[in-house]
Amino acid sequence: MSTGKILICDDDRNICELLRLYLEKDGYTLAIANDGEEALEKFASEAPDLILLDIMMPKLDGWQVCREIRKKSNCPIIMITAKGETFDKVLGLELGSDDYVVKPFDPKEIVARIKAIMRRAGKNAAEADNKEVSYDKLVVNMTKYELKVDGKVVDTPPKELELLYHLASNPNRVYTRDQLLDEVWGFEYYGDSRTVDVHIKRLREKLEGVSDQWTLKTVWGVGYKFEVKE
Repeated sequence: MSTGKILICDDDRNICELLRLYLEKDGYTLAIANDGEEALEKFASEAPDLILLDIMMPKLDGWQVCREIRKKSNCPIIMITAKGETFDKVLGLELGSDDYVVKPFDPKEIVARIKAIMRRAGKNAAEADNKEVSYDKLVVNMTKYELKVDGKVVDTPPKELELLYHLASNPNRVYTRDQLLDEVWGFEYYGDSRTVDVHIKRLREKLEGVSDQWTLKTVWGVGYKFEVKE
């Protein structure tokens, strides 16, 4: 049996009930919200281990809810969308969602995805004991989820931090965009590699000109690497 609390945020009460039946049968505890404002309230009061978040909701939509949650938490989020456009997938990734499913979906598939993400989250937490890399004027600490640049803490979204940590932990190794999507986001993302470019661009804005000892480098036609001067 599985354990953990899941917050379902969807204005379609039938979908909430269907997911509740499947997830409770699997051993999960459930909290349910039917609009975006309630979703944020329940997130604060229930402290879930994972969120299923519909995009089209009253009061606040899923994008706004995801944005607010990511300001203060790295809780796994699976977006539920009625649309399958690339735009949705890329925006979801950029805002920090961990996965997405398209309606109509098979509840068994959602249960499988939840288990995979919870496993990964548990593994990441177990590995997080004093996970830190440091270079000249740069410290990336994954235990505290903290980026220090030239001695100052710089506010950084979780996925940007994970991407930088992954690259900086493997200096001078070149990664393709698809490898980074798979290894940092943890699943194949159907070739939507633009999100990697967006995250790299934001990291560069924070790290530009900080040190001449290292750089976030584009390897044209291949991908990216964290280049360290020998």
